[in-house]
Amino acid sequence: MPVLPKLMWKLQYLLFNSSVPGSCKIGGGTKFGYGGIGLVIHARSVIGKNCVIGANVTIGGKSGWWEVPVIGDNVEISAGSRIIGPVRIGDNVIIGANTVVVKDVPSNCVVAGIPARIIRRNLSDADFKEMNKPKTRGDNPFPETPELVK
Repeated sequence: MPVLPKLMWKLQYLLFNSSVPGSCKIGGGTKFGYGGIGLVIHARSVIGKNCVIGANVTIGGKSGWWEVPVIGDNVEISAGSRIIGPVRIGDNVIIGANTVVVKDVPSNCVVAGIPARIIRRNLSDADFKEMNKPKTRGDNPFPETPELVK
C-alpha cells in the first residue's frame, strides 16, 4: 500500500474512529451521518448511489465467506445497523436503527429487528420520498413536562 493512502486511512481512523478503505466501491451522492463516526465498511463492499449511512454502522464480511455485502441505490441504513456476510440489499430500502441484516433484502421495502424482518413491502417512489423527507413539528410547541409547569 503506498504511503499517502495509508496515512489518509490512519488519519480518518484517528479523527472519526471509522474504517472506510479506499478499495470499497461507494456510489456518487452517498452520505455518511455525523461524518461517518464509528463506520466500518469491508474493503470489498459495494454501496450504490444516493445512500445514507448512519453512525456506528458495520458493513462487513463473515468468517469463512469470500462474498461481502452489496448494497443497491437509494438505501437508508440507520444508526447502529449491521449488515454482515454475503447479503444483497435491493434498491429503495430503509434499514431501521440497530437492525442486523444477515439475509438478502428485496428492493422497495423496510426492514427492522434482530435478525432483520421485512415490516413493509412494495414501497412506491412517493412512499420512499415521504418517509425520507425532513420532518418538523410545524407550529406545534414542544409539550411542557409536568415538573416544569408552575
